[in-house]
This record gives sequence, structure tokens and C-alpha cells, in this order.
Amino acid sequence: MEKKVKIVVKSSKCDMYKPGDEIHLNNSFIDKEKSANICLTAINAIYPFIYAARKGVTGEQMGFPDMTFQCPDCPDVVEFTIVPLE
Repeated sequence: MEKKVKIVVKSSKCDMYKPGDEIHLNNSFIDKEKSANICLTAINAIYPFIYAARKGVTGEQMGFPDMTFQCPDCPDVVEFTIVPLE
């Protein structure tokens, strides 16, 4: 069974995101009504971790206990935290 997750902006040097912005996923679909801007570079960079979280893999199992990941689009560093919801 897949899970819902939200991606929360932890910190940002990018004009498109501010700390606290959220992106909500319902299985493999983005809930556009609940979500902030959606940057495809950022989503692509952290998608393996999003997918794992949706499948129930924990941060500890992935080696990232705080579930914080970074977009590589330098110099506009954005850190995201992936939060399983169900």
C-alpha cells in the first residue's frame, strides 16, 4: 500500500520557495490545490527518496534519519524534508 507524503521546505536560497512551503503527494500524484510551487529539477533530484517514503521506507532505513534532502540547482540551494502522512 502506498502512502501520502508531504515535502516541506526546510530552508531556501531560491526565490521560488520559502521555509514552510509544502508539496503534497497522494500516491504518485501532486495535490496542486494544497501545494506550493513545483520545481521539476527539485522533484527529480529527490524523487528516489519520495518514492521510497511512499512505499514505507523510513529515513533510518535510507540512511537519512531526518529525511532532509537538497535540490542540486546551485547556487539556489533548497533543503526539503519528506514527511510520510499515512
